Amino acid sequence: MVVDVISPYTVAVAQFDEAAERLGLSQSMRNVLRAPKRELIVNFPVRLDNGDVQMFTGYRVQHNINRGPAKGGIRFSPEVSLDEVRALAMWMTWKCAVVDIPFGGAKGGVICDPHQMSRGELERMSRRYATEISILMGPNSDIPAPDMNTNPQVMAWMMDTYSMHQGYSVPAAITGKPLAIGGSEGRLDATARGVQVVTRAAMRHLGMSPERSSVVIQGFGNVGGITARLLHEMGCKIVGLSDISGGVYNPQGIDVPTAMRFSREHGSLRGMPGTEPVTNRELLELPCDILIPAALENQLTKDNADHVQARLIVEAANGPTTNEADHILNDNGVLIVPDILANAGGVTVSYFEWVQDLQHFFWSENEINQRLESIMTRSFDAVLEKSTNQETNLRMGAYLLAVSRVAEATELRGIYP
Repeated sequence: MVVDVISPYTVAVAQFDEAAERLGLSQSMRNVLRAPKRELIVNFPVRLDNGDVQMFTGYRVQHNINRGPAKGGIRFSPEVSLDEVRALAMWMTWKCAVVDIPFGGAKGGVICDPHQMSRGELERMSRRYATEISILMGPNSDIPAPDMNTNPQVMAWMMDTYSMHQGYSVPAAITGKPLAIGGSEGRLDATARGVQVVTRAAMRHLGMSPERSSVVIQGFGNVGGITARLLHEMGCKIVGLSDISGGVYNPQGIDVPTAMRFSREHGSLRGMPGTEPVTNRELLELPCDILIPAALENQLTKDNADHVQARLIVEAANGPTTNEADHILNDNGVLIVPDILANAGGVTVSYFEWVQDLQHFFWSENEINQRLESIMTRSFDAVLEKSTNQETNLRMGAYLLAVSRVAEATELRGIYP
């Protein structure tokens, strides 16, 4: 059987093109905003524990920096590709613009399987990759952050590496760091908390109440797991969860703290008592009010979109819905809160961390969460207003808002020389 491989970058460009057409952007402006500004490919050696040397390939892409320094995560995965990193960098540009924070979009990654590496190998690879991309990095130029399979410890190694090259500590060069070296309160929960805020806002818009709403979440990592906990605390009934091993389902509800303990103790959700097993594909089609894809790209496609039973989809993952699926779901009356809005809580608190590092003045977790809720609520309301005025869906409303802001900055700055 031949399986269609959907390029994330093709999806990202198609979404931009539709917004550009609606905004009536000139062809020149479209050409500028469609193309990444910089693409860096690095091939570098790392000494393994057994003494062998292995070559790794990494990427760093800056999509657009007209509104501020480049900002975007770094992922370690065997599936990393230049195409994927390009798409994620473009989405970061729109994500920063839609919540109106002064960053441009970037993304990075290394082709590797970190789960097969020792801590020492992971540290040496992280430091060497940081060295290779340091020609782009800096608190005023390009500020990386954690993404898939990277964490505060990896960010600490990268910040230390960059600082060693400068000869003094530069905490603002990286965000998502541990608190002890300039990290921010609330950063670990930030993406999930942003998902919670926009989910609550969308529910209010639809006249839904948490106590009478069932939720299915694909992905039980940092974003999916914490989102499950926050929505459970809000009163929602979590009926389906999944991780890389598959999914679990209980129409009467899953106790999220119990699921988190089981996952920690057993390494996965598989076999959790009181639940029935489902595949990740089946999970997306379970009866529920709210579906939250919090895993990988291209999970909702033309093949399964018609079978989705949720009334509301909140995209905690980047690019989980293909363009074909988007049209099917919209035709079926499903409200979709798009990724560039739904999961922008992470980059928003990364912005807070950057500001705190530059000022050497830090805020409490309560201040962080209040500021995050204010920005996410304001941004949801702005996207909803734009989509209502333009008689379109939330995704296009978010794109119209974001692309117009980046286009305005580009127009005002002009073309050099």
